[in-house]
Amino acid sequence: MDSLKAVPQQESRLHFLDYWRIIRIRKTVILAVFLLVFVTATIVTFILPEQFAATARIKVTRTAPDTGGLEVQANQGGYDPYFIQTEFEIMKSADVLDRVIDSLKLNTVWGHKYNGGDNVMKTADTEGILKGRLSLNPVRNTTLIDITVYSDKPQEAADLANALADAYSEKRKEDNDKLENRGLATLKEQNAEQEKIIADQSKNVEALRKQFNIPDSDPNSSGPGQTLENNVIQEIQSSLNTFEVQYEQLATNLATLSGMDKQKLRTVLPRAVDNPDSQLMSLLDQLNMAQQRFLQVKADLKPENPVYQMALEATNDLNIKIDNCVDGIMVGMETKLASYKAVVDSQRAKLDKAKLTDVARAEETRPYYDAKDQLERSKNFQKILEMKILSKTTDAALPMTTMVQTIETAKPDTTPVRPKKTLNIILGIVIGLVVGVGLAFFIEYLDTSVKTIDDVERALQAPVLGVIPQNVGVLLQEGAESPHAEAYRVLRTNLLFSRKDDKLNTVCVVSAGAGEGKSTTILNLATAFAQSGDRVLLVDSDLRRPTLHKMLKLSNSLGLTNCLLKQNTLEEVIQRTSLPSLDLLPSGKLPSSSLSILSSAQMRELITELKRRYDFVFFDSPPIMGVSDASVLASEVDMTVQVIQYRRYPQPMNIRAKQMVEKVGGNLIGIVLNNINMSQDESYYYYSGYYHGYYYYSRDEDQVPASETGATVAAGDKPADKPGEIKQKY
Repeated sequence: MDSLKAVPQQESRLHFLDYWRIIRIRKTVILAVFLLVFVTATIVTFILPEQFAATARIKVTRTAPDTGGLEVQANQGGYDPYFIQTEFEIMKSADVLDRVIDSLKLNTVWGHKYNGGDNVMKTADTEGILKGRLSLNPVRNTTLIDITVYSDKPQEAADLANALADAYSEKRKEDNDKLENRGLATLKEQNAEQEKIIADQSKNVEALRKQFNIPDSDPNSSGPGQTLENNVIQEIQSSLNTFEVQYEQLATNLATLSGMDKQKLRTVLPRAVDNPDSQLMSLLDQLNMAQQRFLQVKADLKPENPVYQMALEATNDLNIKIDNCVDGIMVGMETKLASYKAVVDSQRAKLDKAKLTDVARAEETRPYYDAKDQLERSKNFQKILEMKILSKTTDAALPMTTMVQTIETAKPDTTPVRPKKTLNIILGIVIGLVVGVGLAFFIEYLDTSVKTIDDVERALQAPVLGVIPQNVGVLLQEGAESPHAEAYRVLRTNLLFSRKDDKLNTVCVVSAGAGEGKSTTILNLATAFAQSGDRVLLVDSDLRRPTLHKMLKLSNSLGLTNCLLKQNTLEEVIQRTSLPSLDLLPSGKLPSSSLSILSSAQMRELITELKRRYDFVFFDSPPIMGVSDASVLASEVDMTVQVIQYRRYPQPMNIRAKQMVEKVGGNLIGIVLNNINMSQDESYYYYSGYYHGYYYYSRDEDQVPASETGATVAAGDKPADKPGEIKQKY
């Protein structure tokens, strides 16, 4: 078994029992805080004056008349998430509260009540008190508001709630009337100004009309009227359109006819022109008749016949006349086409000139028409104003009672609502427990001392050899069957198994600070070894504050210092105790010139001699953090045991003590946890429970108490020094 290496500890996780352990250990703090909070809450609850509440419920809607008005509200019916909260602030405003104060004369009433005598309270102070008693709460998913007022009188609470509801309703109506009247007055003023503007603009339009000599047939129209230039342009345009149509038709007919021969023209011309030529038609008829006669003559007569010759000549003569007539018609059509083109060109020239004249006239008369257009817009705007005024006037005349409706009036309630005694007491209990437990855990968090075996093995990386319970006395006085003896027997067994060699028989017990029960631990451990049959020597090497001779009731006139200074032999300074196998080497008196005597060669020789004479030698030492003696002893003995008192010094201090032992080459074999409160800490309950159950003993009723004989010394405590004895501080 390797005593110098502790088994690595895994990271511990808090269990429910760990929390319960903290609560049991800190139960005094928890109980004190709990009682303080509980008693304070109870006293304050019963001292506070009773308060009564009265609630008035009102329905609040946006500003709108009872019946639909002419005005269309832009946001009417829309959801406003801030509407109710805004109304809350209005209800708590000085304007509404002052109405309540004036209606109920609260300055005078509360002045007599709070200021005494005939003093009248200031309005600002009254507002503050009233606002503090007021509570506004919306009814979920509705537009209803509960107005709750608290007072020490039920009737006063009801009157205040109803007065506040009425004051708020009146303010809403007055504010709406002010807004409506102010808006209506503004509209009327603007309408009057608009009338003046229209009159001035009308005069300007008339002056411009006369200036430019404009025959405006419609003075109310916004654009230019039908002028002479417009009529001329229209006539020219109409004539031009007619001639252009005729010209196009004639040009088309002429182009078609020009490609035909004369024989075809005879057939087509009568149908191609609108007015067929009468001469051509007559010649065509004559030609037809002449051809018929010629055919008759031709059938009966020969060509040499004079009649035949006359019929043929008549036919040829008519053909010549018809061709000449056709040519004349074609020439006439060309002449007519040329005349149409001349007319069209003339009309176009006239139209362009007329348009230029019209544009110039329009540019000249533009100021008139601009002024006329501005006048028209002004008149339209005035019509809108007049409609708005009419709408506002009609809406203002409609009743507005539905903006604020009282659903339930406040009624006096004789049952007080404040203070809530049961709730306050329960809260006092809960808060007291929570604060107490929280404070206990906070103190436990700040406490960095050693609390459990796991703390030792995790922080110091050293095994725990033994756990010593609280209020342990001297085993020589309590006897071998003392309920505490088994704890030291366990410590003895662990120490023996921690040795690497059976020749290691010198043990030094050290501690980080004073009062950790180091002297009691080494005395009882030596007693446990002696009771087991070993020859044991106790060496009180705590030269600064020796204690072992007091606990064993022996003399300290001669001791270790005398032996080291060669003043006395070892046999002269060693004293016998009541236990035959246990001897004591007291410290003796320490001269001021021999403070480093423990680090001398004589000390090392003495330790060698004692190892030879005794089975085990135990050395007591001063706190290792105070002086260097303990470090010297740890380096000279075979084994070192560190005593740590339960919940006394911070862990860094104990770690530092262990490091000091290791730095000087000491063999630290383990840790002893001392002064454990077994009744409070379940982590160590199995130790005391086993000891008491297995080693039971009874004491005589007439036994002298240990406190009277001085035999019982609590672990970690040292008896008071005798009068006149020199005591040096560490």
